[in-house]
Amino acid sequence: MATATPVVKSPTASNPYSDRVREILSWYESDNPGTKANIARLLTHGRLAGTGKLVILPVDQGFEHGPARSFASNPPAYDPNYHYKLAIDAGCNAYAAPLGFIEAASARHAGEIPLILKLNDHDVLHDEKDPFSAQTASVRDALRLGCVAIGYTIYPGSARVQEMYAELRKFADEARSYGLAVVVWSYPRGSSISKEGETAIDVVAYAAHIAAQLGAHVIKVKLPTEHIEQAEAAKAYAKAKVPIATLAERVRHVVQSSFDGRRIVIFSGGAKKDDDQAVFDEARAIRDGGGFGSIIGRNSFQRPHEHAVKFLQTIMGIYGGEVE
Repeated sequence: MATATPVVKSPTASNPYSDRVREILSWYESDNPGTKANIARLLTHGRLAGTGKLVILPVDQGFEHGPARSFASNPPAYDPNYHYKLAIDAGCNAYAAPLGFIEAASARHAGEIPLILKLNDHDVLHDEKDPFSAQTASVRDALRLGCVAIGYTIYPGSARVQEMYAELRKFADEARSYGLAVVVWSYPRGSSISKEGETAIDVVAYAAHIAAQLGAHVIKVKLPTEHIEQAEAAKAYAKAKVPIATLAERVRHVVQSSFDGRRIVIFSGGAKKDDDQAVFDEARAIRDGGGFGSIIGRNSFQRPHEHAVKFLQTIMGIYGGEVE
């Protein structure tokens, strides 16, 4: 008896639940249907729906760096509604922000784009060597505002990291109990790590792994450099001959460090670059290294709206295979 050829499901506008999306959801075996449904909402919204790739607009920089440093170069961005419109018009998978920015325009855009509420934030008016972000929102706020996920920042390397890990576990457990997904900003920083070490390949890979171990569904890290911070790690990399010469190779290693690629890892866009092409080249390296996409703020909202929309859609085209 002939065996039927299996039908491979590709995403369509009417059915973005591709085989790739189903595969990714299968990695989260212990999660309840509500949480998996919200992960699916991230993966099936916007221009990249169904591809397994994500481009998220995060706008926590006003709190983290100050309003002038964040928005003065593009004054319309002082308005919270600007960011909702940018994320929607560009076709982003989601919009992430602290409580104030989410609340300010959530009613007029209810249901238009998946929302991620940052539950903790850190300012630079008192910039500690060992940072510890303050709780600035709650899981109940995320439910009230119709969010699909909470966001939380940890600073591996900070002297106060044990408190962060414990607080993240508390929030993650509560979020899961209500069917929300958990997105973790894992940014190595603190008195035990050099400035160069904050983006060292061994440190970034370690930070991603820690976030996965703490229960993150989506992990946000910075793009890693070729620098190796830890002496013992340098020996391990040399002995195993881990390839890290190119950015794509380093991205692949970070993804590998996140449960062998069975957790969604996205990469920060960092400070604004005047050269669009440099950001596009980074997106190509993330794509070629098996990364899941970008969470890109200042390089988006510090550009005028029309430029930013075109800029983000080019990045989505790179991830979606429409742009080489």
